[in-house]
Amino acid sequence: MNPYDVIVIGAGQAGIAMGYYLKQAGLSFLLVDNHQRIGDSWRKRYNSLVLFTPRKYSSLPGLLMSGSPEGFPTKDEIADYLEEYTSHFHLPVQLETFVKKIKKSENLFEIETTRGTLKAEQVVVASGAFQKPFIPPVIGEEERMPFQLHSSSYLAPNQLSEGAVLVVGGGNSGAQIAVELAADREVTLAVNHPFKFLPLRFLSKSIFSWLEWAGLLYAGIDTKKGEWFRRQSDPIFGKELKNLLKKDKVTLKPKVVCLKGMEATFEDGSTVSFPNIVWSTGFVPSYEWIQIQEAIDLAGKPIHQRGISPVKGMYFIGLPWQYQRGSALICGVGRDAAYLLFPIVEMKKRR
Repeated sequence: MNPYDVIVIGAGQAGIAMGYYLKQAGLSFLLVDNHQRIGDSWRKRYNSLVLFTPRKYSSLPGLLMSGSPEGFPTKDEIADYLEEYTSHFHLPVQLETFVKKIKKSENLFEIETTRGTLKAEQVVVASGAFQKPFIPPVIGEEERMPFQLHSSSYLAPNQLSEGAVLVVGGGNSGAQIAVELAADREVTLAVNHPFKFLPLRFLSKSIFSWLEWAGLLYAGIDTKKGEWFRRQSDPIFGKELKNLLKKDKVTLKPKVVCLKGMEATFEDGSTVSFPNIVWSTGFVPSYEWIQIQEAIDLAGKPIHQRGISPVKGMYFIGLPWQYQRGSALICGVGRDAAYLLFPIVEMKKRR
């Protein structure tokens, strides 16, 4: 079997956006993904998840989401849209295929998977920004521990034991989970930075419309606006958590420094016992399977310039701030895919 022009590893929003442009260019390519269905990475997230980007900012190139452009889609809507998108453009996908190793032999990439080895002249890594769940090393060894899980495994309140819950982490997922749980139990939220709240709408327009109008949403990191925007802490979108904090329906605590048994110790020296903990503490990169020199740095992160690797023929897409704020969001990943198409096509021409 002849090698593909391009293999895209990952068929989430980043991978299929790349697939859209590869299809337009007439290249032979394959999207490889370990899920059973396109969109499963969204389907498996917590049941109540609603995006803070309206539908008109939740679409990929060439096909708008159905429904009100100003409405906010659920995670299942996004999953179904990604599946529809892949079908609509007849993108070639091989599902239920886990990539175990990738290496480069002369001018070809060899991708070892659970379904055999694939070969390609070029490869795009679109495995996503959210890879290995991170839990800070603050947990002691005790026999009696609270029920705990990472936010990536959280689906609904009925997963938890009865009683109070500590949510650790002050991002949007932690905020939304804390709000949901506060409906019928005591919730404490531990964060290591002050909150910055932004409304979902301002003067009847989406906050993302204002960010685009201000030239911030897609400002590149090599511009003054993009450089400034990147330095800002991520805001919490919506006012639900802000209102609950004002009403003392959610208790705010500083960073957790130790968990011994069911007792959490916070940075201010206070201690509280909890029967439940949800760790909304983010993710760390997991690129051990890329066994190519100069692809990954000592911190385990991809080496790239706007998605272009120093390894000839290798590219990355879907990384946070790959080039602009929207790089890891549905609204912006298509721009990065369009940018990467040019060097991919140029390299193909030179072969």
